[in-house]
Amino acid sequence: MEVVNLSIADALRISTSALKKSGARERNAEITARALVRAEIDGQKGHGLSRVPSYAAQVRSGKVNGHASPVLEQVTPGLLRIDAGFGFAYPAIDMALPAIAELAQKLGIAAAAIYHSHHFGVAGHPCEDLARQGYVAFVFGNTPAAMAPYGATTKVIGTNPIACAAPLDDDPIVIDFALSSVARGKIMAAKQAGTPIPEGWALGPDGKPTTDAETALQGSVIPIAGAKGAALALMVEIMSGCLAGTALGFGASSLFDGEGAPPNLSQVLLAIDAGTLSGGGFAERMKELANIYDSIEGARFPGQKRLQNRIDSAENGLYIPAALIKEINTLAS
Repeated sequence: MEVVNLSIADALRISTSALKKSGARERNAEITARALVRAEIDGQKGHGLSRVPSYAAQVRSGKVNGHASPVLEQVTPGLLRIDAGFGFAYPAIDMALPAIAELAQKLGIAAAAIYHSHHFGVAGHPCEDLARQGYVAFVFGNTPAAMAPYGATTKVIGTNPIACAAPLDDDPIVIDFALSSVARGKIMAAKQAGTPIPEGWALGPDGKPTTDAETALQGSVIPIAGAKGAALALMVEIMSGCLAGTALGFGASSLFDGEGAPPNLSQVLLAIDAGTLSGGGFAERMKELANIYDSIEGARFPGQKRLQNRIDSAENGLYIPAALIKEINTLAS
């Protein structure tokens, strides 16, 4: 597969331009492109530039409102509701983060429900941003149906990512994963690159295992840890779609094409004042926990690869499939 070395600045420029030329207003295009490039920097390619063509198609068709302006409502002292206006999720998340942090500082805990939303990329990023301000943060987000309940074959629930982040010295610990054996975006990235997927990622429409990315996208992904992963995915559905009052996974349209109605997804963010709730002991306990991990050979906190990817990207730029860059440049021009 031919790849192109691209600077971070150029990646931002062409992604922003592609979204603007497709009909997104400038601020929405900039915020969204920044989130996609941030994912690419971290090595999360399924949430990175591979999303630009499908995002652009959805703006052009009206499936995503490229001119949406999120609207924030404070419904109780500690609870926020943010209407994303059937636009991209990232402008709504940008609005939610400072507001939820301010409330958590005053009250010790706060939550925000984002509704009429869309794909929100790397779930760990908003959590990390809150953790850098001293909060333990969680995010729950539902996605279009891609996974069958354990023991069944009908897709009902999404890959439904969950993330948690906690303050720790310079870089928070970030735990972030989809509840399928793999994020569906990685299968899409494999399809775009023309590469097979590993066994154990997905089933085809016939219910049989497949290593073909296109067949996998027509079928269903496999939950992590069998019944336990399927149950966790159900929990996230409750904590997002049900709690925010939006579409459930089986009622949400695809995030990969411009067909159909807006997906109407949701994200729920929770921030807890770590120092206050722990009686001032949180930072010390976290350091103790980190030291234990450091003392055990082979053990490490999650996210170390992500931090190394950031260093590598800053030094060497990004390596993007040539075919994808060609497609983005066509959209941008």
